[in-house]
Amino acid sequence: MIDANVIISAFFYPNSIISGMVKHIIINHSLVLCKYTLSEVEASFLKKFPDLLHEVKYFLYNLPHSYYDLKYIDESKYPFIRDPKDLPVLANAIEAQVDILITGDKDFDEVSIDKPRIMKPRQYQDEFMR
Repeated sequence: MIDANVIISAFFYPNSIISGMVKHIIINHSLVLCKYTLSEVEASFLKKFPDLLHEVKYFLYNLPHSYYDLKYIDESKYPFIRDPKDLPVLANAIEAQVDILITGDKDFDEVSIDKPRIMKPRQYQDEFMR
């Protein structure tokens, strides 16, 4: 699973390390996205880049992935995360039973959990793309 910040970086920088990482995931693994993350991307574009909303929707539509949508989140079931707005991403990753959650969001740095492994894009690159 990848977080909204990773998707946005891959969209804006198609020749970047992050874009290469997303391609690597698609080719070698199964990419999982959750409704909350897709909504975050769309909200960000509506607010900051409304002229590019159609393009990012096209990008997401063509991004090979499976989809997971947790309907209800019982906060007591999940580890503490500093920013409560990030709990839906964490909860979806846990319930979808993904192996890895890739995010650049520092609020995930202090989450104590074995699965999924929470990695920065650079960590993924160092471990899986060398």
